[in-house]
Amino acid sequence: MIIGIGGVSRAGKTTLAEWLRNQLPGKKTHIICQDDFVFPTDRIPRINNRINWEHPDSIDHVAFRKAIIAESKLNEIVIAEGLLVFYDRLTNSLYDSMLMVEIGYQTFLSRKDHDHRWGHEPDWYVQHIWDSFLKYGNSPEPHRTLTIDGTKNFPVKTIMDFIGQ
Repeated sequence: MIIGIGGVSRAGKTTLAEWLRNQLPGKKTHIICQDDFVFPTDRIPRINNRINWEHPDSIDHVAFRKAIIAESKLNEIVIAEGLLVFYDRLTNSLYDSMLMVEIGYQTFLSRKDHDHRWGHEPDWYVQHIWDSFLKYGNSPEPHRTLTIDGTKNFPVKTIMDFIGQ
């Protein structure tokens, strides 16, 4: 089984992936983080002289897809998570289940304000992250996607029923 988890930056994608792995004891589960498949910085588009991590061209979608396929041969469950995890239609065809972690704009701003992993991000770039997600990050198949509120406890039964576990 291959599960895709998407959502805007700081929505809770990694938290959900780890939580889900813990809900599946006895299942050989592997998490693939899309952040591990960004191109070298000299190959990533720029915006206002900054690296544009939010653009689909920043991700090696082919390598990401190949990693998902390879891990699916070694594991019972593969969880692929990332900001642009639903951007590539060929990768989308691999997912048995698609989960979208959703937060509102004010929650996003608050969480980004407390995120200092890369130092201070200017306000215009934080807005760019939000706008890029709205443009590139949403699931193209809402009928196949369970939307989860990233501000509440994960609904165990709803998620487990949706993924068939």
